[in-house]
Amino acid sequence: MDMRQLTPRFFVSPQIDPSEVPALRDAGITRILCNRPDAEVPPSHQAAAIRSAAEAAGITFVEQPLTHQSMVPDVIAANREMGAATDDVVLAYCASGTRSCIAWALGVAGTIPVNDIIEAGAAGGYDLRGMRDVLDKPFV
Repeated sequence: MDMRQLTPRFFVSPQIDPSEVPALRDAGITRILCNRPDAEVPPSHQAAAIRSAAEAAGITFVEQPLTHQSMVPDVIAANREMGAATDDVVLAYCASGTRSCIAWALGVAGTIPVNDIIEAGAAGGYDLRGMRDVLDKPFV
């Protein structure tokens, strides 16, 4: 399990395995946000398998499959509402965590200083410096 903290209540990670979900619950995760399209993974790691494990562990599961092309304002706004805008402790995942980190950054743009967004990404291992101009104003 490779959880990367962006805020006190928002984490991102690469693809998770259903067997890791109880450990996520034990780590304090109360909501899992799947940003990975099912077409990218075998059935054993598709949203339905993770949802089943999450529900069995008492964790809320939501999904907003993302591709770089689908990261448009309304999709990012919906993603923010499912994740960062909740009171839950959220783990958003995709293939490497990059899409989830970018979606979080776009969703909070204009509400958090750009340097704080970039520093949070860097703390999680993601380089958002190339997005500075986009993050300098609200995206959604």
